[in-house]
Amino acid sequence: MNIVVIGGAGFIGCNVADFYLNNNNYVTVFDNFSRKGTLQNLAWLQSKHKDNLAVVQGDVRIDFNKMKATVAKADIVFHFAAQVAVTTSVVDPREDFEINALGTFNVLEAIRQSGNKPVFLYSSTNKVYGGMEHVKIVERNSGYDYETLPMGVAESEQLDFHSPYGCSKGTADQYTIDYSRIYGLRTIVFRQSCIYGYRQFGVEDQGWVAHFTISAMFNRPLTIYGDGKQVRDVLFIDDLVRAYDIAIKRIDVTSGRAYNIGGGPNKKMSLLQLIDYLEKFFGKKLAYTFSDWRPGDQRVFICDIRKAKNEFGWEPTIGVEEGVRHLSDWVKENKGAFHSIYF
Repeated sequence: MNIVVIGGAGFIGCNVADFYLNNNNYVTVFDNFSRKGTLQNLAWLQSKHKDNLAVVQGDVRIDFNKMKATVAKADIVFHFAAQVAVTTSVVDPREDFEINALGTFNVLEAIRQSGNKPVFLYSSTNKVYGGMEHVKIVERNSGYDYETLPMGVAESEQLDFHSPYGCSKGTADQYTIDYSRIYGLRTIVFRQSCIYGYRQFGVEDQGWVAHFTISAMFNRPLTIYGDGKQVRDVLFIDDLVRAYDIAIKRIDVTSGRAYNIGGGPNKKMSLLQLIDYLEKFFGKKLAYTFSDWRPGDQRVFICDIRKAKNEFGWEPTIGVEEGVRHLSDWVKENKGAFHSIYF
């Protein structure tokens, strides 16, 4: 197959590209390489895959014709190019909108105008559900939880875009669904919870599992915003890539649909639990301090992932401790990859 991965040098994108290249497909990475770590990820892909990998440097905001030509012969288009941090969106909401909302609109239009109808998979976010202030939160087992949602948040939850980031990603989310309804494009939306794993160069504002793990490796002090008891359902990258592949193979069912994708209620973790795991895997105590909650921070978010299981047969298999250990081992084995990014 001919596969285009927009944002293909980012954390999720390069793992998706690698998966499909390993399965003898032709992959085009479309990326503007503005994010730290993308050049390292591209070099990693090129070192592994001498054939079947093409690279197009472009920006989803401005390079419409280049993008249109890139998707014209695609069988599958993944869209991961994004501004990814709530905090950054609050500081610069215009850039956030242009990348996430306008950029996704441009990708959809490039596909529509190309006359080709590839499967299009958009990486959305749990932030489309907002703060969910109507749901009571309780503390259980040293972490926050929903009082009345034992399976987590389902796709039937009312959309309530929260923060400029939530608004821009939510706009793109809804456009993706509507381009299936109105124009007959074969689109899928994944509203993703906390994804972590190999080749994630996490920073304080985004990618917290990787950020904490890298900081543990290099003895960098950590700041916990809030009380550390905030909880997310976490999903290891290998389980996510497998979900993409299965959903695409079942496009007869998944087209025009949105799915909550995360670890679910059985694979959740608080910040303090992550610190416990890292102290175990690195064999040392971590230095951290506490600070005030940040705008847009949720005390808890857990996906109800039953729709994905019921409609295309996917559920995660990698446990939380196992996943954190995989990430920790990767960081230890690739210490040199971080110096040009963090130091």
